[in-house]
Amino acid sequence: MIRQASVTGPGELVRRRILRQLEGRSRYRYVQPEVAWRDEGWQISSPCCSRNVDPQGGVIDIARFEHPEPDVWRLYARDHVAGLWLWQASAARIDELLALVVDDAERIFWP
Repeated sequence: MIRQASVTGPGELVRRRILRQLEGRSRYRYVQPEVAWRDEGWQISSPCCSRNVDPQGGVIDIARFEHPEPDVWRLYARDHVAGLWLWQASAARIDELLALVVDDAERIFWP
C-alpha cells in the first residue's frame, strides 16, 4: 500500500495516476512512497531501505515531476550528494516519464 499524502496543490488526478503507476515499480516494492505537491511540482519520497543514501533508513527524495507548459512534463532525479534535482527527461505525457521511474533499471531514482 502506498501512503497517500494530502494534496495542497492542483491535480489530484495526476497524484492518483502517479500513485497507481508506482504500485507496478520493479525496485523497493516493499516500501511505501509518498507523493506530494511541493514547490510547484509533484515529488516522490520513500524510505531508504537500501541504506545507500541514508544509513538509518530515513525518507529520501526519489523523483520530481514538473509541468511548466501545457505540452511539457519534466522529470528530475535527486542527486543526494550534491543535494540537487537533476533533469532526466521531458515528454508531452507524464506516463512516459512515470515508466522511467517505475522500471529504473539503472537505479537512477531508487538508489
